Order: sequence, then C-alpha cells, then structure tokens
Amino acid sequence: MRAIQTIKNIWKIEDLKNRILTTLLLIMVYRFATCITIPGIDPTALTELKQQTSGGLIALLDMFSGGAFSRASIVALGIMPYISASIIMQLLAIAIPAFQKMQREGESGRRKINQYTRYLTIVILLFQAPAYLMNLSVQMRAASGVMPTGLWFTVSSTIILAAGSMFVLWLGERITDKGIGNGISFIIMVGILARFPHAIFQEFASRLTESTGGLIAFLFEIVFLLFVIAGAILLVQGTRRIPVQYAKQMIGNKQYGGARQYIPLKVNAANVMPIIFAQAIMFIPISIAGFNRTAESGGFWISLMDHQSFWYNFIFATLIILFTYSYTAITINPTQMAEDLKRNNGFIPGIKPGKRTAEYIDEVMSRITFPGSLFLALVAIMPAFAGNLGIKQSFAAFFGGTSLLILVGVVLDTLQQVESHLLMRHYDGLLKSGRIKGRQGNAY
Repeated sequence: MRAIQTIKNIWKIEDLKNRILTTLLLIMVYRFATCITIPGIDPTALTELKQQTSGGLIALLDMFSGGAFSRASIVALGIMPYISASIIMQLLAIAIPAFQKMQREGESGRRKINQYTRYLTIVILLFQAPAYLMNLSVQMRAASGVMPTGLWFTVSSTIILAAGSMFVLWLGERITDKGIGNGISFIIMVGILARFPHAIFQEFASRLTESTGGLIAFLFEIVFLLFVIAGAILLVQGTRRIPVQYAKQMIGNKQYGGARQYIPLKVNAANVMPIIFAQAIMFIPISIAGFNRTAESGGFWISLMDHQSFWYNFIFATLIILFTYSYTAITINPTQMAEDLKRNNGFIPGIKPGKRTAEYIDEVMSRITFPGSLFLALVAIMPAFAGNLGIKQSFAAFFGGTSLLILVGVVLDTLQQVESHLLMRHYDGLLKSGRIKGRQGNAY
C-alpha cells in the first residue's frame, strides 16, 4: 500500500525521523504537565470549574489548553497569553512607525519584536494569573471546596502559572526548531485533539443508548463532519493569483527579469482572528448576566446567552463578516505591495504601476474577501446547527469554529513540511498528484 511505503520512506530519512520523534516527545511532556495541579488545590473539588468551562469563551480557552484550564493545572493559562501578546504586537507594527521600522530590519528586527512579545506575555500573565486564581476560588467555594488563602499562596501560584505558560512557549519553540511544523500551532492543535476521542465516544454511546437514530444517525454525523472538513480545507487553501510581469534589465552583458510570476491573495487572509474577536464580544452578555441576574428576564437577552439561538448566531456571523473585512484591511497593505512591485521593476499587465496598482489589488481583495467572510461565518456557526440537530455539544464543537480551522490549517502545514522533506530526498510525496498547500502561517 502507498501509505505503508510512505511511512517507510519517512523512517529512512534520519533527519525527518528525528524531528518527528522529538515532536512526539515534547508533546508528551506538555500533556503530562497539563495533569499536574497547582500545589494546594484539591483536584476533586474542581467540579464547578469544569461546569463553567462547558460553554462560552472559557470553553474555548479550556480547549486551547487541552483541558489544563479546567484541571487547575500549572500550565492552565497555556499559550493564549503569548497569542494575545503577538496580536497586540502585530497591531502596534501597523500603527507605530518604530515597530514598522523594526519589521523592515530583517532578522535583527524580528528578534527584537519576539523579545518584546515575550516581555508583553509576562505582563499579561501577571494580570491573568491572579484573575484565574480569583475565579478558581469562587468556583471552589460554590462546590464546597477549600482553597488556600493569603498573599503567599497568591504570589507563589501566580509565579507557577506564569512559569508554566512560559514553559509551554519554550516547548513550542523547541518543536519549531527541532521538530516538525509550527510548535505553538501544534500545541494548540494537540490541546483541541485531546478532547476528540472522549467527544466522539460520548456521541457514539448516546446514539446507541438513546432513541435518537442509532448507528445510522451516527454514520450520517461522520459523513456530515467530513463534508465540513472538506469545506474548511477549501477555505484555508483558497487563493486568487494576480499575474505580475517583471521588466527586462541589462546589467553588464547579462539580462535580468522578464519572467512572469504571481501574487497569491488568500480568500481568508484573516485566518481565525475574526472568530476569536467575535467570540470575545459575544461573551459580554454572559459576563453581564453574571453580575446582574435580573437581566435574564428579557427574552432577547436570554437568546444572546444561548449558543444555539437564532439571534446569537445571526449577530455572531455578522460580527465575523465585519471583523474579516477590518482585519484583512489591517494586515494586507495594497499600497506597500504596489510600492514593492514598482521598486523591483514589476507591474501587473494592463495596470499602471503605483496608485492604480494599489487600487486594483484593493479591489481584488474586497471581491474575494466577501465570499471568504461568508464562508468563514458559516463554518463558525456550524456547531450551532449541529447542536440543533441533536449532536452533543462536546462533539458539535468539532463541526466548525476556531477549533476546526486550526486543526485543518496545522495539519496541512505539517503535512506540507513532511512532503518537502520527502521530495527533497527524491521520494514520492504524500499525494499521487499535486502538492499539499498549507496555510503558510500560524494558527492565529
């Protein structure tokens, strides 16, 4: 079989084999750390915390941490503080000229930005860790549990949580350097996949034990999931190529340029960021309701707290479309692309260089962003459709949203790297025809 032969070829390449084994070893270390509870916390008294992480934005945080959040693990905060710091640095690089200059400095500028990102991560951790401990204290009291109090416990636990999060960041960087794929994205993917076996087994058991369609209904769910995954792959890989012609130049006796290349513009240039932003805003009604119980009397307010209601998903999808346009406008700079083309003696056939080229690229981005935003919104609200069809919430979460897009993107990027190693050693790739196209970026 072709799959067995591919595995044999992978095992023959010493460098690729070592990278895969290193990745697996570091992932095992991370999964072991997620099971270590903060000193002084009774793991049996975390029932209320697990209930809190069953839905909403906190469920997303718990999924990204591989369940460490609900276990009060030493790595409970996971990689999310670093992702938040990275997003802030990306926005600063767009708004502040000093950071823009660092971006143009090449490798040295990238190192400075990474260093500032780590410093910002520590600052975020110093705020998030005490907030997590306060929430943990409230949830444990609700479950009649006992949690240590006092300044020393708060300070020591804050240091432990901050160190645990930075340790996860270090593991991700080691996977990137010594392993396969993007380490930080890989850790997020493993955290999401950690819930999949339990979710699918729970769904399978419920279909067999309850009067909900039996095995046939479960098989239809699997087929439906495969169709959604195929759509997510198209969303991640979809691009619109703009042809670029480079002018011929004579330098001495040699001729340079004249070749035609393409600018690949992604249909979903914003990746999963619009979903993350929209989820953060949709979590506000739930937070307000926690402080004001009387707010729950209104029917519209109740619908905003129900993830399967029409108004929740309508507003959620609308926010995703708006954030897709705004985030794409922030990250894609047509003026800069036009200037780079002009500087390198390149031009789009039939379009004047300079301002007209920037306008043309902007027009193309606007046209392809609209269907991309609609498809992204559809994928994001797909778990609500799955829940309304009777699928359990733990399994319905894999039918769309951030988790599915991250899984698809990271898997494609990892397979692309494996295929590159195989082709570089003159082995057959993973597919009989064509090449695997990854997202070529992080999961965030």
